[in-house]
Amino acid sequence: MGLVKEVMKEIGNKSREFYEFVLPPIDMHLDDEKLKIIIDIPGFSKEDVNLTLCGDILSIKAKKIIDKKQDEKLIYNQRPNVIDKKIRLPIEVKQGEEKIESAKYDNGILTLIVPVPKRGKNISIE
Repeated sequence: MGLVKEVMKEIGNKSREFYEFVLPPIDMHLDDEKLKIIIDIPGFSKEDVNLTLCGDILSIKAKKIIDKKQDEKLIYNQRPNVIDKKIRLPIEVKQGEEKIESAKYDNGILTLIVPVPKRGKNISIE
């Protein structure tokens, strides 16, 4: 039984490493005024998540603290313990002019609203 447990644990570890590499899934919705970003990061608390916006690069970092006692009893673990991902936004944001209108985390879903910077000058016609 010990060998089966070790094999299952190793399969879980490899699956988790894969998910940490490809996660989190992200949806983006763009209109003239805002970019809405929806990021799925279940299993993390709000305090575990750190976001930074530098120019048009959004960095998402999340890390769970794993209890040693629970880790010893763990047989199979596919859920990611760490997320470290950088995403290029589809809008031009100059460094130093980054703005986040809102950031909400609810039930494992993080929703960010980034205002679209206005470029150019409005011309009034008489």
